[in-house]
Amino acid sequence: MPRPLIPERRTRILDAAEELVLEHGFDAMSVQQIAERAGIAKGAVYREFASKAQILDELLTRAMERMSARSRRLLHGEEHPALSHAYRVAARVLLDDRLMTAAFTDDRGVLGSYLDTVVDDRYRVRHRAVASWISALADTGAFRREVDVEALALVLSSTTLGMLQAAERLGPVPPARLRAAIETMGELVASLETGEGRSAPA
Repeated sequence: MPRPLIPERRTRILDAAEELVLEHGFDAMSVQQIAERAGIAKGAVYREFASKAQILDELLTRAMERMSARSRRLLHGEEHPALSHAYRVAARVLLDDRLMTAAFTDDRGVLGSYLDTVVDDRYRVRHRAVASWISALADTGAFRREVDVEALALVLSSTTLGMLQAAERLGPVPPARLRAAIETMGELVASLETGEGRSAPA
């Protein structure tokens, strides 16, 4: 007689794996540990996922969805947020998510050998999306006429990456100081805005 399915088994596995990868790192984490943390048999994990790399793939997808949902909530469903406001919200949400921060900073302590399997174009893809959004905003008159939108996109992309990696290069950066840096960047962007028509990213 087949065993009954455990309700929300996939979610339990992912929750357990996220806790473990943040506590011990991907390389130290085992499928057996995930099963024990989730309170299920090891075989049940393999019925849901082919490998722990696939589990981490799913975790990162889930984290991106979680970030997007939280950003929408913090923007109060605003369909056309100003770039300065959206930037502040997106940066805060990213910094509040330990797994996504690890992904954006290539944190080997968390992601370990998984990073060797990643086709590393995520930064370029994200930058192109930012550039496209800013260009669309510029078309609505959202920025002062003299603003170079490609340069602004590069500034935002590189500044965000720099802030995420600041502690590695500059030494410990208290969370409050990082948040202050985000606010400062948001204020600088706001100084370029006209308050005219806005457009939201797809």
